[in-house]
Amino acid sequence: MIKRPRVLSVSGVSGGGKTTTIKHLIHRLDHAQALYFDDYEFENCPDICDWVEEGADYNAWVLSPLITDIQLLLKDQSLDYIVLDYPFAYLNDAVRNFIDLAFYIDTPLDIAMARRILRNEQKHAMHELQSDLKNYLARGRAAYLEMVKTVKTNSDVIIQGDLPTDLIVDRMIEELQKSAV
Repeated sequence: MIKRPRVLSVSGVSGGGKTTTIKHLIHRLDHAQALYFDDYEFENCPDICDWVEEGADYNAWVLSPLITDIQLLLKDQSLDYIVLDYPFAYLNDAVRNFIDLAFYIDTPLDIAMARRILRNEQKHAMHELQSDLKNYLARGRAAYLEMVKTVKTNSDVIIQGDLPTDLIVDRMIEELQKSAV
């Protein structure tokens, strides 16, 4: 019998702690590899704000490069886990069937925004930060709320995002152990 790695999806809003959590998680799991959504260039991607305003069709995202990498890793019998830093949980039809367990890190929007500001403060001048905040208030917040409304409710496990990273990872590992039985 051929062993297949379990595919875990970790979703949440931008600044919600996905990447940090996944880096800690893959160090705690044996034989795990992560794929990060932000590392990919997807052709014909919609503008996130326009996409939300037009109804947030999750299948409008053509995720071929990510899917190709998932398929390649699924053939690697040395892996036990593939962890996706991936914003859509089960909502994109092309990725849905690969996912075995979808986590949602439920981070309050004020904390997520503060993290984004701190993460980007060294890269951007004050006028760029002001522009980002104005865009968030004018249009971007709707994208965050879309995630909370649809991705959160389509995830298997919701974890409080204002917990310390080690506790979030502990909870994920507990859920993995429960679901493996």
